[in-house]
This record gives sequence, structure tokens and C-alpha cells, in this order.
Amino acid sequence: MDDVTAILMAVLVGGVLAALVRLPPLLGFLAAGFVLYPLGVQAPPALGTIADLGVTVLLFGVGLKVDLRALVRREVWLTSSVHALVSTGITAGLLGLLAVLGVGLAAEGGLRSWLLIGFALSFSSTVFVVKVLEERGATQTLTGRLAIGVLVVQDLLAVVFLAVAEGTVPSPWALLLVLLIPAAPLPRRVLARLGHDEMLPLYGIVLALVPGYALFSALGVKGDLGALLLGVLLAGQPRSAELAKSLFSIKDLLLVGFFVSIGLAGLPTGGELVIAAALLLVLPVQALVFVVLFYLARLRRRTAVFTSTVLTNFSEFGLIVAVALPDDLLDPGWAAPLAAAVAASFVLPSLIGDRPDRLVDLLRRWLPDRPDERLHPDDRPLDLGDAQAVVLGMGRVGYAAHRRLTEEYRLRAIGIEADGLRVADLAADGVHVIEGDATDPRLWEELELHHVELVLLAMPAHDANLATLTRLRAHGFEGTVAAVTQFDDDLAEVLTGGADIGLQLYEGAGAELADRAVGRLPPTQA
Repeated sequence: MDDVTAILMAVLVGGVLAALVRLPPLLGFLAAGFVLYPLGVQAPPALGTIADLGVTVLLFGVGLKVDLRALVRREVWLTSSVHALVSTGITAGLLGLLAVLGVGLAAEGGLRSWLLIGFALSFSSTVFVVKVLEERGATQTLTGRLAIGVLVVQDLLAVVFLAVAEGTVPSPWALLLVLLIPAAPLPRRVLARLGHDEMLPLYGIVLALVPGYALFSALGVKGDLGALLLGVLLAGQPRSAELAKSLFSIKDLLLVGFFVSIGLAGLPTGGELVIAAALLLVLPVQALVFVVLFYLARLRRRTAVFTSTVLTNFSEFGLIVAVALPDDLLDPGWAAPLAAAVAASFVLPSLIGDRPDRLVDLLRRWLPDRPDERLHPDDRPLDLGDAQAVVLGMGRVGYAAHRRLTEEYRLRAIGIEADGLRVADLAADGVHVIEGDATDPRLWEELELHHVELVLLAMPAHDANLATLTRLRAHGFEGTVAAVTQFDDDLAEVLTGGADIGLQLYEGAGAELADRAVGRLPPTQA
């Protein structure tokens, strides 16, 4: 069996096994790499290219969802900056302690190498965080927007760091990249004219790789940053969400190469494993620093904890630093322990499961609840007023359901949507909608549901609908709950979980189409 065949079989088996135990498949891909390495399987040269393509397309997709206004908010830029400084100091201090104890590479290095590693490990993995948010359907929730904002700021810090550390200066021609801003209407107009076929993802990939990655790299600027910024230029265009969705599966497939390549990079020795394990001790401290900073930014305890747990992992940037920096700045032997620490940091958050809710309760004594008026405006409790019906998820399905409830059935309906931009657009059209995260347990503890007779679950993520259904019933809601699903097995799950009515998406569309068609027939035929 050749190496390529072995890798393909291993990642498939690893992904399936991870899914069977309800862990993210990416952990199976990581494990596949670590299993294959001692068997002598070599990473083919194309694997690195595939991994780079995956990261580039992912960052382009992140850019498509970025709200630039969010980056200048204190809870994003100040939290990112202070966290980087504090985490760098903590990690450097730990490495200094290991040096005193005479532990391997730590003892051979000095303050400069400790600070370099500390800074490299102060970042969160863009790849891992975005994957987790997408799997939870949470990229546009407050937690998702905060996490992505922090990631973007960290990427900008990484670009500056590498330029200074490597002693490289971007080409003077890089100043011309600012011309991409006034040129942005052109690619936005092209996007508006494309169809819904293969041209849409092709357009996105070409933009990410050519004017994004290739152009920026040629001018001495990090290519990944170029892909991210190209996505930002298209953000807010009416079809940007459709473009991001068209790239979803392609990006996921390419990222398999990224995760398996980490494992295939090699297994650390015993001493290197000790250093990797010691570095993992920094993660809980980094998480606590994030929690405190977000809490000080007037966010609720739950929002602070959930955003922090998503961001609590080491970035692949640590591996880039270990490989890219000159030997006189950092011993290349750091690559193996850093790879092990990064890989393990991906595993630990996945094992937390639903424990963030428990952590929220544990921190109640030290981070007490605050009056609503002292909370961040985006994180205050919701008020349903006298609504009779609540629609959770105001995408196309939820919006159509809301219109039917209000216009045909004359019910007082309100929509709850996690995407702030979507809320603003709907509110501007006169739709009664508020911003909120339906998966937040506190939401159901604080909401007054005595007027509510009907709840419609129309969120795009099945797990979010199911979790909300469970919490609704647990809090004693006895009204009617209806849920829409995309797949038949999901439909059976929501009905078993307590929904009174379940509708498979395409079945419902077919019934609606028939109703409309019959409605156009002459009265004698209808």
C-alpha cells in the first residue's frame, strides 16, 4: 500500500471513529497522522500544498463574515492585545521555571526564546476555532463574532511579529495594496452577476488564491492575511453568505490535509513530551485571563466563559514560528514539542463537552451577576413583550414562518436571531425581531413565556434546535413546539425529544408549492 492510499484510509477511519464517540472528526484526522508516522508513512509533497489551500480558503471565508466595526470595539482589540501580553509573560515564566529545573530545551534557551515561544502560543488557532463555531452553527452569535474578531486581531499581530522577527520588510510596492479598497466594487459586482453553479465556488477560490494569497505574498506580506482581507472586502455583499456556503465543503476537505500533516510531522521524544505537557498547563490560565478580560468588558459571565473556552487552544502559528525563525533566534528542536502541544490543545476543548455551563456556575462567586443596565448592550436579557409566538432562527425558513404567523394567522409573533447584521436588516424592514442566542440556558431562565403559545425552531444547526427544545421542556413550557429539519433522521430525533410537530424542509417546500399552485387554479378546478 503506497503512502497516499494509507493516508486516505487512515483519515477516513479516524474521522469515522471520532464521529462515533461524538468528537469532532478533525481529532480523528490528527490521530491518523500520529498513528501513521511511526509506521514510516511519509507525507507526500502535495499534502502541504493541500493544507495551505485549506487554510487560505478558510481565512477567505472568515473574511466574508467579518464586521469591521466589531474589530474596533474595546472587547475585541483591547482583550486581544492584553491577553497576548499576559499570556506571553505567563508562558515565558513557566519556561524559565523549567530551565531552573534543568528540563531539556527550556534549559538550553534564554529569555528571548522563552518570550518568542510565549508570544507564539498566546494565539488561538483560527482553523480550529472557526471549525468548532461552524459545527455549532455559532459563527454569527455574539460568542462567534467576539471569537472571530479576536482571531483577526491576532492574525494582524502575527504578521507584524513575523516581519520584525525575520527581519523582512514588505516591498515598497505593498503600499499599492490599499488600492484594493476603491477597487472592491468590481469583484462585488461580478459576484452579484454569477449564477448558483460551479462558477460561484470557483470565483471564491480564485479570489482567495490570486489577488489574495499570491499578490500579497509577492509583495512581501503574509498571503494568509491577503486571503482574509479579500474576504473582508466582499463582506456585507448580499451574496457573500452564499459564497461562503459554497466553499464550505471544499474548505473542509482541504483542511483534512492540514490536520493530518500535524501528526505526520513527527512524534516528540520523552523529554520533548514533558515540555509539551508543561506547556498545556498554560491553557487553563489563558482561559481564565480571557474570561476576566471579557467580563471586565461588561459581558455576562456565560458569554465570557463560552467565548473563552472556544479560544482556549494553541495556534498553528507556534509551528510556523518554530520553522520560520532563524536558528540564532529559536532552536529548531522546538518544532516537535510545539507540534505535540498544539495537537493536544485541540483535543482538550473537545473533551470539555457541556462543562462550560458548570464553569459558569463555579465562577458565580468571583464574577457575580450585574444589573442589566451595566451589561454590554449586545448581551442584555431579552424581552418578548406580549408575543404569542416565538420563531427561533430568522433565516429564510424562519422569516417565512414569521410572516405567515403575523399576516395570515394574526398572531403576535417575535423572531429571535443570533446574527446581529440579519437582525438589523429585518428590523429595518419592519419585522419584529430581536438579537439573542437561543442556546443560552440563561435566556430561558429569564424569559417570561406565560403569553407564548407557540415556539418554532428554525435555526440552521440541528444541534442548536435540539438543545433549545430540551431546555424549553426542562423549563416547563407546555405550549406547542414545532421544528424544521433538513434530514429524516434529524426529524425523528426532534419528535422523540419533545417537539409536537416536525417538518422535513423539502417535504414542507413541496407541500407549500402544491398549495400555491392549486391556489392559482380556477375555482371550478380547485
